[in-house]
Amino acid sequence: MHGSHDHGPGDVNAKNERRMGLAALITGGFMFVEVVGGIAADSLALIADAGHMLTDFASLALAWFAFRLARRPADWKRTYGFDRFQVLIAFTNGLALFVIAGWIVYEAIERLMGTPHVDGGIMVGVAIAGLLVNIAAFWLLRGADRENLNVRGAAIHVLGDLLGSVAALIAGAVILMTGWMPIDPLLSLLVAVIIVRSGWHVVAASAHILLEGAPKELDTRDIAPDLVANVPGVDAVHHVHVWSITQSRRMVTLHAVIGDAQDIDAVVQGIKARLKEKFNLDHATVEIERGACADAKTKAARA
Repeated sequence: MHGSHDHGPGDVNAKNERRMGLAALITGGFMFVEVVGGIAADSLALIADAGHMLTDFASLALAWFAFRLARRPADWKRTYGFDRFQVLIAFTNGLALFVIAGWIVYEAIERLMGTPHVDGGIMVGVAIAGLLVNIAAFWLLRGADRENLNVRGAAIHVLGDLLGSVAALIAGAVILMTGWMPIDPLLSLLVAVIIVRSGWHVVAASAHILLEGAPKELDTRDIAPDLVANVPGVDAVHHVHVWSITQSRRMVTLHAVIGDAQDIDAVVQGIKARLKEKFNLDHATVEIERGACADAKTKAARA
């Protein structure tokens, strides 16, 4: 009861890809500077930020690759195309944030038990440069599609890195002014907490899509009664399933029961128009039934 559809890339565009690539380049380039500075200053805040920047570079590069891959058209093996690769990358990036936070916490506890000497001057210099780089990367991603989960996951990585640079800058300033060394690992712990909180949101949102969950802003229980009430010829609706390929590519399938005198094409067109108008579902597969559900008949025959 449905014609052919184009399942090619929907929300992927050149702007997202270009901005993601530039953010990856500047992040990866500065990572080496921060590693050298962190070792020279013996600063956990800088080294932790450099480690986070390494994963930022990897995640941004993967996100860029996801946009490139999503350009490919659907084929007989992947009938929905490659769009969901973006969501898979976002999920992976979110999990990586947990690993980074765990390593920072471990190193911070080790340092709190000792008395490392940190060079506050080097910390401040490198942290200022890192802050500028992260602001530039974050600005690039803010100019991309903010609703895209792949962009959001990458932006949270960069935001966590930006906060790491702020923490390193504050720690360096405190050490320069007071000589109090524990500020370095203590602020690293704060950054770890922020990273975990941000990572959780990305993992939860991407996992929901990967598990074929319905869009969070849509109550699927409202669809059947709304169609019966607003589409002429529809007597009942059941077997409603709504899921997302990406946040912006939403799909729905359903069974609609109509009377013997109803025109099938007119009813299907009415259902699809209502789904688009009321629920913003523009890709629907509708199975029309007259009388008992075919699935129910099949189950009864097997029994």
